[in-house]
Amino acid sequence: MALFHFAAPARLPGFHVCVGSGGERLAPEWYQQQGIELILSTEIVKADLAAKSLSSANGETIEYQTLIIATGSAVIKLTDFGVEGADSKNIFYLREIDDAERLYEAIKAKNNGKAVIVGGGYIGLELSAILRLNNIDVTMVYPEPWCMPRLFTSEIAAFYEEYYAKNKGVTIIKGTVAAGFTANSNGEVKEVKLKDGRVLEADIVVVGVGAKPLTNLFKGKVEEDKGGIKTDAFFKTSVDDVYAVGDVATFPMKMYGDVRRVEHVDHARKSAEQAVKAIKAKENGETIEEYDYLPYFYSRAFDLSWQFYGDNVGEAVVFGDRDPKSAKPKFGTYWIKDGKVFGVFLEGGTPEENKAIAKAAKVQPPAENQDQLAQEGVSFATKL
Repeated sequence: MALFHFAAPARLPGFHVCVGSGGERLAPEWYQQQGIELILSTEIVKADLAAKSLSSANGETIEYQTLIIATGSAVIKLTDFGVEGADSKNIFYLREIDDAERLYEAIKAKNNGKAVIVGGGYIGLELSAILRLNNIDVTMVYPEPWCMPRLFTSEIAAFYEEYYAKNKGVTIIKGTVAAGFTANSNGEVKEVKLKDGRVLEADIVVVGVGAKPLTNLFKGKVEEDKGGIKTDAFFKTSVDDVYAVGDVATFPMKMYGDVRRVEHVDHARKSAEQAVKAIKAKENGETIEEYDYLPYFYSRAFDLSWQFYGDNVGEAVVFGDRDPKSAKPKFGTYWIKDGKVFGVFLEGGTPEENKAIAKAAKVQPPAENQDQLAQEGVSFATKL
């Protein structure tokens, strides 16, 4: 088995838990011990799926029997849109381990400096926390009416925005975007120009405005759907012996009866496991169960920690203590659709409570009385 990658393998679920941690989780030696040929710093530039061959940038041809496409996503950069000054030094994106290491060095060099975070999603919230913990003044800028709008309700977001602003000193500017940057004589960013006319001082800028699946190598060669490579419940594509996993796969979401593409480390691992099981089953003339994924997201920042399971559709029922001034705030939300629980969010949960909300999202228990549900809170899930 051969594995091709642009750089050393690494994972970045949270900057604070990876950078400076003393080494990779899976070092190159691990692959060798498992009988895996790991080929680093090698870009595949052509894929001939009919001939079952790949061509690298240095002219090598690699033949395969089974191909797993695990190309992941590429970060969206402001230079892609021609934003003035977006190529200045000390403007950072987080996708590869090298990105995190460069940012880590900048944080040490710019102690007590000013940072602007462009984007109000995972990267924005988690990096704001890291920068504040390292004595950097932080301003977050995002166009949406509240942070994490794809997942958070306005009530959930209000807690985190107030916690960040009042408890941790993060300045939050909503409803506008970065329109340009100016640099000093060394080419380092010094100002962020906002679309609404404001200008912010900055020694460091971190941009987190999304990612796009890396499917270009296979355009026109496999079926696509919703921006990704279409697969079945075993992550097989429209081409025999070709599978796609992780960010690039658009797969059947069995429990919701639709197809989706999920960008998350949990799905990346589980989809890869499912694909390998399917490949082995095919070799042995066996069958396996269809992929039945429960959406899962989580985050840790400052003293906060939340988990979400399921689907955030339907009516939101809020419960618990959402006061940012509380010593240990603990609250959550149930999403109710067709009289059943479809999704659950919990801040400050214990391991047992987090398992309980996962179960609630999976079994979708009836919840007709929303007032009672709000009163019971997380105990509704723990009693299942």
